[in-house]
Amino acid sequence: MGAFLQYTVIGLTVGSFYALVALGYTIVYGIIRLINFAQGDLSMIGAFLGWTLLVGYGVQFLPLFPALVVAFVVPMLGTAVVNLAILEVAYKPLLNRSLLAILISALGMSLVLSNGAEWKWGPAIEAYPPSLLPSTGMFLGPVHVTYVQLALVFVSLLLMGGLVAFVQGTTLGTAMRALAVDHDAARLMGINVNQVIRLAFVLGAMLAAASGVMLGLYYVQIQFTMGFLLGLRAFTAAVLGGIGNIPWAMAGGLLIGLLESYTTGYISGKWEDVIVFGVLITVLVIKPTGLFGERVAERM
Repeated sequence: MGAFLQYTVIGLTVGSFYALVALGYTIVYGIIRLINFAQGDLSMIGAFLGWTLLVGYGVQFLPLFPALVVAFVVPMLGTAVVNLAILEVAYKPLLNRSLLAILISALGMSLVLSNGAEWKWGPAIEAYPPSLLPSTGMFLGPVHVTYVQLALVFVSLLLMGGLVAFVQGTTLGTAMRALAVDHDAARLMGINVNQVIRLAFVLGAMLAAASGVMLGLYYVQIQFTMGFLLGLRAFTAAVLGGIGNIPWAMAGGLLIGLLESYTTGYISGKWEDVIVFGVLITVLVIKPTGLFGERVAERM
């Protein structure tokens, strides 16, 4: 039982990272039915921006709280700008064309980001400052929980809760929900559709960047290739929960994290991807709308 609980703690920690990236998928897809396959690479960009600030610009030597604020906020804003550029250059001209054209464009942007990161930061594995966060923790019965795990899960839940509160309780959030039902009706109600689409891309990028910084702080090591598998696992989480469905996309991320942790603990880490993507294929075959159903709009 102790081992099971320990794997659960690890799974929930990693799953919270996946949930943030999955929310980026589901926000965009819910509004314009676009799978932004660059979402995982946006997380990688956020991780490298955070590393650059901490290591390259010496932010790690600031007091802990200001250092973390800078390491999170600046990459989130920078990645939002990158995603807006992707929207304007690669996606908007194709929104009224075939789904295949948009899919190819999204895959192309993923390659552009990963290769651009390799050109900018190099192919080598980089490391976040290992001493930035305390490595100590506490025992809850037989389970050891580090303060880093508690802090990262708390921040993830805070961001997810903030997103839900924004979507459910603000005027812009109401506009996003309106677009997720019907674009034409939203226009007739005076909603600026293009502005809301941009907002969706900004929110998705900021969540991805926050996830990337958290991954860097948790695993320490980052590399330009990290976005590919991260994006696929987060996409699996979004599909599992029901893409376009914000609360269940978050649950899907946690489920994928738990599945990975249990697979590594009880079988082997070599089988992680096999089982995770096996689950994706199974869900797509049996219930393509996800375990809890999807909520989507008609494309523009």
